[in-house]
Amino acid sequence: MITFAERVKGVVFGTAYGDAMGAVVEKLTYGEIKSRFGRVDTTMTKWWKADWPEAARLGRMRGEGIVTDDTLMTLALMNVYCTEQRHLDAYDLANEFVKEIAFRPRYIPEFGKEALIMDRLFYPEKHIFNRHVLANCEPREGGYGNMVNCGAAMYIAPVGIVNACNPKAAYDEAILFASGHQVSYGLEAAGVMAACVAKAFEPGVTVEDIVQTALLYAKDGTKRAIQDICAAAAEMKHMKEDRDAVVACFHAVIRNYSPMGDDVNRSIDKVGIPSNHYTPSRLFAIEELPLALAYMVLHDGDMQEAVKDGVSSGRDTDSIGVMIGAILGGMQGIKAIPASEIAVLESANKQDIEINCDRFADAARAIIGQDLNLNARRQEQLLFV
Repeated sequence: MITFAERVKGVVFGTAYGDAMGAVVEKLTYGEIKSRFGRVDTTMTKWWKADWPEAARLGRMRGEGIVTDDTLMTLALMNVYCTEQRHLDAYDLANEFVKEIAFRPRYIPEFGKEALIMDRLFYPEKHIFNRHVLANCEPREGGYGNMVNCGAAMYIAPVGIVNACNPKAAYDEAILFASGHQVSYGLEAAGVMAACVAKAFEPGVTVEDIVQTALLYAKDGTKRAIQDICAAAAEMKHMKEDRDAVVACFHAVIRNYSPMGDDVNRSIDKVGIPSNHYTPSRLFAIEELPLALAYMVLHDGDMQEAVKDGVSSGRDTDSIGVMIGAILGGMQGIKAIPASEIAVLESANKQDIEINCDRFADAARAIIGQDLNLNARRQEQLLFV
């Protein structure tokens, strides 16, 4: 039997495992990754920019187990639950979560020094600070005007944990909380990701069960993207060793819902040129979650193989790895991740991940206990009607 604590550690270390693995090749195309690395198969891989003068000038490093903001924001959200000891919504994002990312220094592995998480964040995640601290917006409107991306979905796994075995509640809470950060299909992905993590805590759950849960709650383009790419993954199982064919198939499917393709970098020549990249739409989906689910289907839930192929497929590789690792970590527990990789993650990042997991597991148990007691009291009251 996999204990609750082992599943919590599986989610969080799975997040860090996929993050560190994907971080070394983020924004490279599949072809570039294949030519430089073959396939990324360990967190102990050298970052493709490690020897660039720009990396040294900016004082930034990845590789050798170093995680990115995906993991740091996941840990920050865990801290909010530990502080509040209850379910969260957009007002908590606008208050305690903002304090975690913008006012409380901690060790930032990519910088190799103490700093604020916000110093490391990409612009759509800095949008949280702009909207809630500077613009003093109504918290549930915080996501308005943001670049639509996977930024909320990448750190939302703790919401699934505090709603373990209750995917509908996880979906609802993720939407409430992440509305302070994202909109449209970026917000939708956060809800579906949380639901998948909650479902993963059910004993005996299968990858197919998790995909069906995603389809049950997903809306619009997100639902169709997951449906199409997971169907393609099921058909590709017999040729999963042909990674060229798999990536070509997956990218062809996701192109119907995420039109950017390999064009993931902004540059001066694109300024003022209209496009539908990162804009709200009921027809689109982020790439990362559908791709993560597809690689889970392709490899029948084998975490290591799914993560390795997922992060080696190109583009937003760290977030693809994060979503695979978090969902399968909840499903299979901490033992699904090699002990040697866990040791690297703890040593390289100085985040005391296991200690944070233990603390958060206690908070999650308390929150779930409150829910169960409330449901029991409600049930008793209804018997008198």
